[in-house]
Amino acid sequence: MNQTTEVIDQMPQGAAQQAQAGSIVARPQGVLMAGGGTTPAELLRIAMERGANMDLLERLMALQERHEANEARKAFVDDMAAFKCEPLDIFKRKEVGYTTKDGDFVGYKHAELSDVVAVVVPALARNGFSHRWDVKQEQGRVIVSCIVTHRSGHSESLTMDAAPDDSGKKNKLQQVASTVTYLQRYTLLGITGTAARGVDDDGAGADDGADGGQSEVLQTLLDDLAEKQTDEEARLHYVNNTSKLGDVKLQGKFKAAVVAHRNKLKEGATA
Repeated sequence: MNQTTEVIDQMPQGAAQQAQAGSIVARPQGVLMAGGGTTPAELLRIAMERGANMDLLERLMALQERHEANEARKAFVDDMAAFKCEPLDIFKRKEVGYTTKDGDFVGYKHAELSDVVAVVVPALARNGFSHRWDVKQEQGRVIVSCIVTHRSGHSESLTMDAAPDDSGKKNKLQQVASTVTYLQRYTLLGITGTAARGVDDDGAGADDGADGGQSEVLQTLLDDLAEKQTDEEARLHYVNNTSKLGDVKLQGKFKAAVVAHRNKLKEGATA
């Protein structure tokens, strides 16, 4: 009896049949469930003790690696589900626009990167996750990847890219830095499935639903406006969406925000 046959004789019948057929890694579930819960690591141990040939050892090692990767992926999914149960409040505190003489703010608000990190990162850590960003530039584009890694070793990533932000009077380095910050914010939100919400008003907005959701529509339009990088994009955003607001006052706020944003873009173009 040769060494390979001896090792196979020590394996559960289902695993031995697969090994003899030269496909021990083709159906890992059959191996894992055989022999009352025999794992790939146990099969590998038996094989090494019996002096199995290198071909069989390599197939068992590949099976073990796939088993570990699958277990890590399942642990990632389980703990990400627990992370999603965390009560995360990311508020849009950064204002872009102006305040009228009556004290009304005209413009839009967004959550800064620091707002997102301060809420999301501790919650990730509590559930066994860490994150990092990879940043690079290619063909005039800034590319940012957010990688979330679980303590089990499994990781997932989200990549976004954009042109350097040439709005305002930024120098070349500031243009790149602005875009990096923007992409870091949105990749972290995207990979974790989280989102920012309106400013915490200590309950003052409890009756926001009284306008039939129009305030929420306006906020969405303002959020989209913040992403328009050219004057023409901003103009078309207003033309194509102002009819979605039935309230004249909200239409006025939307128009004023568009005008402010277009002026900001024009200032950047002439800087």
